[in-house]
Amino acid sequence: MVIPTQYPVMVIGGAEDKVGERKILTNFFNSAGGTQAVIGIVPCASQEPSVVGDRYRRIFTQLGVKDVHVLDIRRPRECDEDRWLELLDRCAGIFLSGGDQVRLFNFIQGSKFITTLKKRLKTGTLVVAGTSAGAAVMGEKMISGGSSGESPNRSLVDLMDGLGIIPELLVDQHFHNRNRMARLLSAIAANPDRLGIGIDEDTCAAFKGDGTFQVIGKGSVTIIDPRELTHTNYRDSGDNSPLSLHDLRVHILSEGDQYDCRCRSVCTPNLEMVSKL
Repeated sequence: MVIPTQYPVMVIGGAEDKVGERKILTNFFNSAGGTQAVIGIVPCASQEPSVVGDRYRRIFTQLGVKDVHVLDIRRPRECDEDRWLELLDRCAGIFLSGGDQVRLFNFIQGSKFITTLKKRLKTGTLVVAGTSAGAAVMGEKMISGGSSGESPNRSLVDLMDGLGIIPELLVDQHFHNRNRMARLLSAIAANPDRLGIGIDEDTCAAFKGDGTFQVIGKGSVTIIDPRELTHTNYRDSGDNSPLSLHDLRVHILSEGDQYDCRCRSVCTPNLEMVSKL
């Protein structure tokens, strides 16, 4: 079933279904205007942008979009060129592909392109979706790399600036699929003013424009809220020493669940389900 709500920003954990029901991609397609939409694909996070761009072009064409363009940006700040800015002006939806989030950041940060994209988001004239690397860049700070499978520690995560599309978030993707809980906890220890959000593959945090998001897809979204954090030894610990984090609040959300990032709370769950607990 297609959810009719319009989602201005869709943060996807990667490996979204591209051949079956395509629930996440269909929601992006509908949010951008459906058969009347013009969609732009930005594949520059990938080392094979032509391949990635053509794949998404076929998918959205099959869904019935009015027109789709691949913004095949090949060099940093090339997106400031009039040809790409003119295409951005024509688009109702922009899709940021997976690949390397550092590469994506280096190509479009500080550009007229990202400035225009953010302005159009504020005016409600654009829908933006990012998958994998395209999700990682959403916050003002981002996870640029790291490891998994260890206790939280300073050396487990590499951090840098992000694009700030949703500034307060600190996003990790392919989350449970690649055992990245400790990595996100390490990132939050370094940035306790952010809201940690770990998104599984074929799963999306679909933001509604009012500070809330709804979960779409097969996996879960993990929220790490450090607002009530009372202690961390991050500043005093060695690079490989286990970290302490006291009084974190953690939520695990599945499809249909909703979360309010402004209030830092889960929206009222289904009362029928609560009565069965």
